[in-house]
Amino acid sequence: MTCTRTPLAPADQRDETPWDIHDDGDKLREECGIFGVIGARSASSMVALGLHALQHRGQEAVGITSFDGIDAPEGYSGEFFSYRGIGHVAHVFNNQDIFTTLPGQMASGHVRYSTTGGSGLRNIQPLFADLASGGFSIAHNGNISNAMTLKRDLVRKGSIFQSTSDTEVIIHLVATSRYPTLLDRFIDALRLIEGAYSLICMTPEGMIACRDPLGIRPLVMGRIGDAVVFASETVALDVVGADFEREVDPGELIQVDHKGVISSHRPFGDLEPRPCIFEQVYFSRPDSILGGQSVYQSRRQIGVELAKEAPADADLVVPVPDSGVPAAIGYAAQSGIPFELGIIRSHYVGRTFIQPGDGKRNAEVKRKHNANRALVAGKRIVLIDDSIVRGTTSLKIVQMMRDAGASEVHMRIASPPTDHSCFYGVDTPERAKLLAARMDLEAMADYIQADSLAFVSIDGLYRAVGQSDRKPACPQFCDACFTGEYPTRLTDYDAQGTTAETEG
Repeated sequence: MTCTRTPLAPADQRDETPWDIHDDGDKLREECGIFGVIGARSASSMVALGLHALQHRGQEAVGITSFDGIDAPEGYSGEFFSYRGIGHVAHVFNNQDIFTTLPGQMASGHVRYSTTGGSGLRNIQPLFADLASGGFSIAHNGNISNAMTLKRDLVRKGSIFQSTSDTEVIIHLVATSRYPTLLDRFIDALRLIEGAYSLICMTPEGMIACRDPLGIRPLVMGRIGDAVVFASETVALDVVGADFEREVDPGELIQVDHKGVISSHRPFGDLEPRPCIFEQVYFSRPDSILGGQSVYQSRRQIGVELAKEAPADADLVVPVPDSGVPAAIGYAAQSGIPFELGIIRSHYVGRTFIQPGDGKRNAEVKRKHNANRALVAGKRIVLIDDSIVRGTTSLKIVQMMRDAGASEVHMRIASPPTDHSCFYGVDTPERAKLLAARMDLEAMADYIQADSLAFVSIDGLYRAVGQSDRKPACPQFCDACFTGEYPTRLTDYDAQGTTAETEG
């Protein structure tokens, strides 16, 4: 069982990117998005459509792997095929002929923003390997926080790594496990890893989808006809026309064979789940459903809580588009202050972090957002944004309002202060570079040059997403970026002295 064909995207789509593709780190970058389907004709085309809906979760690279062994002619056991490239889904999969190179009724895909392993073609997922039991493909959203420790041990034992991605560690752990069946070897591998993961794996026997024991990273299951679909968010199910079945439970492994038989395994026992609360604040698309709750309604309610906790005497509520819009609508409704689009975003400007050089990046920022001068001149403005990371973007937006003639600018943030780094698949700066880790509230307001600054409280955030106040003894979410209370061990970072308690 071999991956016999792995065509690359055209040369202009597979550069190793000679400049730093990251911007100045003033946004918590999307993690990754995964999508898989088994039992569908033209499965790879469906995966590409699903990945379009998940593009917001990773805009650096995309890959799809398919398997053609379902309903194969007698004597043919099937093969795996892959296609991948750097860029957006529409840029890489820009020709219908590409899908003829990805045959079969089972396929999975991945949109990527690198958090561990760096950029480059060799790290684009799904990753594939030929194991003793046959081909094995894996797509991963999350971050393994003991990957470096595990990799050192595997290399000492003779493993040879082809990528710098933490995901490849899982492949080697499966390959070296001594359990008799693939499922048992896979579970054995997962028992050794720490951190956060949602995984979609493909083998000659079918598809396996799973979440980490705390459910930090999201994963949902749906159906379209006889096909079973897995995706990072419900919006991807909507786009391909699949019906939502349920979330994959924390710590659950779901197997689907080529006959459509589904089996569920729960090898980790029952733990109190800790899904990432920042999915509700920023990462997930607002038209997704997460934990049974509309992401849009959660964000709108955050604005309501923010208006209750941090009122402002102002003339207009202005969102920083697009992520600040739902919270601004909620803030305006609760406060009675009119909601207006005081900042207009151009949707025809590329991501700022793909431009080489600071000068070009700054020019892109100015072209991306522009003040609605006729509306804001002479007005007292409440600016609503989802978060502050380094503070540089907030400084530019506040200055933009002042240059447009705003008489006062009051900043309100729809999340608590981000004062700790994330080690679970979100690309955050080291703690020393987070504004809230370096300054108190007054100093932050001075830094961004706002007349006032306020964040929603952690309890207000919990109430907005349908919970009671946060339970300190047993929080309902992973909120470590706000509280520093990490729900798992951080072996690699403890060894380096870079955990929340010691870094910076």
